[in-house]
Amino acid sequence: MQDIFDLIGRILLSFIFFFEAYDYFAFERLNREAMTIYGLTWNQDFLLYGAILLLLLGGLMILLGYRMRLGAVLLLIYWVPLTFIVHDFWDETAGTEAYRLQSLFFMKNLAIMGGLLLAATHVSGRFRLRRLFATTRVRG
Repeated sequence: MQDIFDLIGRILLSFIFFFEAYDYFAFERLNREAMTIYGLTWNQDFLLYGAILLLLLGGLMILLGYRMRLGAVLLLIYWVPLTFIVHDFWDETAGTEAYRLQSLFFMKNLAIMGGLLLAATHVSGRFRLRRLFATTRVRG
């Protein structure tokens, strides 16, 4: 049962990164405008496509259970700065709708970072890529 929960947890955790990578790609113009609003004007192509690469590669590593520590680090390289740049609830007026939403998103991202730290210290179970290759026998 633990192996099934491990697989489901990896699927659910990785899904948000795949979705965010898709969003960056599908709404490229809007994301560039948002980057400009947040003051990220230096080499937007590098930042945008680098973020997509980190999200896809890290999400895939978490999903497959292959080198999960590296995958979690790649995702944290993206996720930590994003959280502090975009969800700066401390700059909003306390008690406003914007304050409430930004603080909620900030806390959600902290929870995701916690999940990534757990994934970085966890050896995934029976349903991981390396184990499947190690136990698969090809008959000749």
